[in-house]
This record gives sequence, structure tokens and C-alpha cells, in this order.
Amino acid sequence: MTSGTGSSTDPATGLVTGSDDTSGAAPPDRPRLLRDASLSAVLAGLVAVVVSYSGPLAIVLTAARAGHLDTAQTGSWVWAISLGSGLTCLGLSLWTRMPVITAWSTPGAALLVTGLGAYSYPEAIGAFLVTGVAITVAGLTGVFGRLIRRVPAAVVSAMLAGILFPFGVGVFTSLKTAPLVAGSVLLAYLLAKRWLPRYAVLAALAVGVVCAAADSRLDVHLDGIEFARPVLTAPHFSAASLIGVAVPLAIATLASQNAPGMAVLTASGYRPDDRLLIGTTGAVSTLLAPFGSHAVNLAAITAAICTGPEAHRDPRRRYVAGVACGVFYLLIGVFGATLVVFFAGLPKELVAAVAGVALLGALSGGLTGAVQDAEDREAALVTFLATASGVTLFGIGSAFWGLVLGMGAHLVLAYRRRAATA
Repeated sequence: MTSGTGSSTDPATGLVTGSDDTSGAAPPDRPRLLRDASLSAVLAGLVAVVVSYSGPLAIVLTAARAGHLDTAQTGSWVWAISLGSGLTCLGLSLWTRMPVITAWSTPGAALLVTGLGAYSYPEAIGAFLVTGVAITVAGLTGVFGRLIRRVPAAVVSAMLAGILFPFGVGVFTSLKTAPLVAGSVLLAYLLAKRWLPRYAVLAALAVGVVCAAADSRLDVHLDGIEFARPVLTAPHFSAASLIGVAVPLAIATLASQNAPGMAVLTASGYRPDDRLLIGTTGAVSTLLAPFGSHAVNLAAITAAICTGPEAHRDPRRRYVAGVACGVFYLLIGVFGATLVVFFAGLPKELVAAVAGVALLGALSGGLTGAVQDAEDREAALVTFLATASGVTLFGIGSAFWGLVLGMGAHLVLAYRRRAATA
């Protein structure tokens, strides 16, 4: 559909994709990706990867130790989830022209910390394979998407705000243990936001790294470059591992990762195709399961870094952040443990502060969307508080419970309003 001004609507995102005004635009013969590329979008992809490898990867490594995996098996696991995340980020972002950010299932890895040691490694591989198939079916059939689309926009925005709230707070809690690092990140971000808004996160990251080095908080020791070596393991299927690993892993991945991931894209103004996104990540998870990948899914926290205004002021060009994120994932997958050591050496206060300032725009958007509709404000508040609480029940994270409780509040209040007007 086109308008009289020469603009058109992107069928995938629902965003305006063209305009007669081409002043300052790149020459039309350049590939679209190069025309749309920007330093801020590439940086957003880099920050997303830094956050992924500085926090959630530690849970994977803990689960590997709990499952008594050897170094080769652990390295293959890291390679598989990095490759899966990179391929899906890169491919889906280019295909949809949306910043589709994927990652490995963090709640799933947390679940494996306590459950993996009870089964052999081939049994775990079999459970990972079944999990991937289950997620693929849930995505391709559209069952998952139909459930998500019934959620009011205010509840979705509130869930997003609740997910991001601890990261915003993390900027200030980091001041207690590393005032120089966290304070410099916040100050650099605010100053750059005033004069160089597109490069505010870059300035915050650069200044933070310099201050971390000056404060002797960088602990990066690289003894050499080592390439990853994938290990193929034949799956073994047992009723115990399917019940104890596959079922809770599939539920945790769909509820705690894919649902918030879809919500992040929706709250940012995109119209994601749930069958394509969930089906693709499930299929990639299935293919990489024999190499150790427990699950690849839509990301929520890191996605908010790439879908917000900090990535680019034009939503049509933020897909570049997803492409960059995918490239960085693939690089880390190739070099495996070498770059993991690098990311692990960054102080947690630096990562928390940079992630926090990078998510301020997305947090603001989530809070705004949560309170716009007066009729859904109370349901949105319930969603926000439950999600921000961080409560975990039955191995499923707070984002899912915030969604469930918010929908419950919405249905109760909507029934009350209908009864009052009857």
C-alpha cells in the first residue's frame, strides 16, 4: 500500500518504508544493507552480545559442570548455541527487515544446572532434540502465536517494562561496588545524549572500559587463539530424561523466552510473524542439538537493546543491529573459548551499567505503553510488578507469571466493567 507522498508500508513490520525525500540518502545503487548501516546499530548488536556472554553464558558453563561434561563437550555446547544464535539473528533480521535478536535459553540453562547431572550426556542430547522438535511444532502450527495475540498491548508493554526494570536499576546499584566505572558510564551517556545522541552508548562503553582499566577492574588474560571444535553426540532417548528435561525445557523456553521476545518486537512497533520466528529457532535448535545446543530462542533483554531508539532513530534501519549481532555471535562461535575468556574478564559493574543505559529508551517506551490505556492500567500494573519481582515458580521465570497474572487481572476487570454496564 502506498500513500500520496511516495511512502509505503512494509508488510513484515507494518512500518513506513519509503519516502520521496531522499536528501542525504546514500546512492540508490548501493546494496540496501550498506545504505541502512550505522555505527549506532552495529554498536547495539555488539552490546547485546557482550551482555549475553558476560551473564547468561556463566549459567551454561555452570550447567556443564553440573552435568560432568568434559572440556570438548562444553566447548561444543558453546559453539552450538553461538552458531545457532548467530545464524538466526543474521538470517531472520535480513529476511524480515526487523531487528530479530535470538539467544540461547537462559531459563533452560538454569533448569539444567540442577537437572543435567541426573542423566547421561547422550540422554541430555536426546532431550534437547525433542525440545527443539516441540518448539518447532508449536511455532509452525501457529498455536503459540494465537495465544500471544490475545494479550492486550498495555499488558505486553508492562511485561517489557518489568523485564527491563532490574537492568535500569542495575546502573545505580553498580555505583555501590564500582562508583568510578558505573558513574563514568552514566555521566558519559548523559553528556553524549545531549550532544551526540546516536553515539551515547558507544561513548558510555568506551569511557567505562577506560575507567575499568584505570581502576584495575579488567581481568582479561588471553594465552592464544583457539578455534572451536564441535563434538557430535548420538542421542539416547529415555522416558526419565524426556519428562525431567525435555518437557520443562520446552515450557521454560516458550514461556520465559519466546513470549517476552515476541512482546519486545510488538512493543517496539513491529509485527513479527510468530510462525516464521518460533518455527525457525526451533528448527535450528533441533539441528544443533546433537552438538550440545539445548535451545535457541527469541531474546528479550538483548532484543530491547537492538529494537529501541538507541540502535537507530529510524525503526526501519534497526534490523542492522540484528545483522551485526548475528555476525558477532558467529565470530565468537568460531573462536569459542578464546573470546569467552575475554568477555568473562569484563567487570560485572561495567556490563550492568552499559546494559542499563542502553535499555533506558526501551524501558521508557514500555512504561509509556503500559499506562496509555486507562482501562488496562491496573492489569498493566499487576503485570509490571509481577515481572519486575523476579519470582520463579516451577522453573518458569517472572516474565511468564507477569503475563499470566496480568491477563487474569485484565479478564476480571473487563468482566466487572461489562457487568456494570449491563
